[in-house]
Formats: sequence, structure tokens, C-alpha cells
Amino acid sequence: MIDVERISTAPDGCLFRVRVNEADSQTEHRVTVAQTDFERLTGSVVSPEHLVRRTFEFLLAREPKESILHQFDLSVVERYFPEFEAEVKRAL
Repeated sequence: MIDVERISTAPDGCLFRVRVNEADSQTEHRVTVAQTDFERLTGSVVSPEHLVRRTFEFLLAREPKESILHQFDLSVVERYFPEFEAEVKRAL
């Protein structure tokens, strides 16, 4: 289960707390999403929360929750996974 909670909003982006629960363990992550990245990836047709949830689904398909950085900006995902932008756009 992926729980996404918006912690703060600013004109240039948002901060989220993401909790990933599997079986009897949980991880917690803080993710920033710049407004420019949100618009580029989604065309503003879905919520930022939906983008963050899809990002975690993408990451969890590739690595265990314990390997996901505890704090990161959404823009770094593409550095580790070059296919991220194309896959997220297709999924949205």
C-alpha cells in the first residue's frame, strides 16, 4: 500500500510524505515535486499526489522499498532510471 500525503505547497512545487506498507514493514519517504516537473510529466491533467503514487509504483516495480531514497526530488528518478519520463507519461 502506498499512502501519499501532501505536507506543503508553494508556487514552485510541493512536498509529500509517502509511506509504503508491505506485509508487516513500512518505509517513509519525503518527496519534493517542482511545479515545472509536474507540468512536464503530467500536462497538469492529474493531481501531484497521483504523480507521486505512480512514481512509487514505478520504483517498486524495480527495487525494494528499502532501497528507495528516504528523501529526494522527483527529478532525480530519471537519473537512475532513464525510462522514467516515458513510462510515467504512458501510465498517466
